[in-house]
Amino acid sequence: MHGQYELLLSKLLAECRHHYGDRLVSVAVFGSVGRGTPHPDSDLDLLIVAEGLPDGRLARVRDFQAVEATLVPDLAEAHAAGLAPELSPVFKTPAEVELGSLLFLDMIEDARLLYDRENFLRDSPAAFQARLRRLGARRIWRGNTWFWDLKPDYKIGEVFEL
Repeated sequence: MHGQYELLLSKLLAECRHHYGDRLVSVAVFGSVGRGTPHPDSDLDLLIVAEGLPDGRLARVRDFQAVEATLVPDLAEAHAAGLAPELSPVFKTPAEVELGSLLFLDMIEDARLLYDRENFLRDSPAAFQARLRRLGARRIWRGNTWFWDLKPDYKIGEVFEL
């Protein structure tokens, strides 16, 4: 199962590099595939950071369809092997990454960088992680899922920022 996901990730990265060219900044996989614990029905949770992305989620998804179309045979092969790897990309510009995002909570411990020009994504969430440490935030596993306690010493009415 790991091998099939790794093959898909390799082809996905090649297609992203081709499609976005010099605009591509980073590609990361997170979630169960990023952790190295995929299940047959695991999505490929992706963060794609590129310069010059169109405005709006739908326009970015439409733009990404060119990448996804080239992967149709590979996705079909994975389905034939008993897997159901749907692509679940999130698109951000470098400026949007710099602003921070709750998405990074999902990525802090699970993300695996597939491509990272000049260590942009490796370095950018560092400030976000520092803010979490200052708050005393912790990740708590319950059963087969996890959640964040962002401020364990929170008092009613207190305001804090991530």
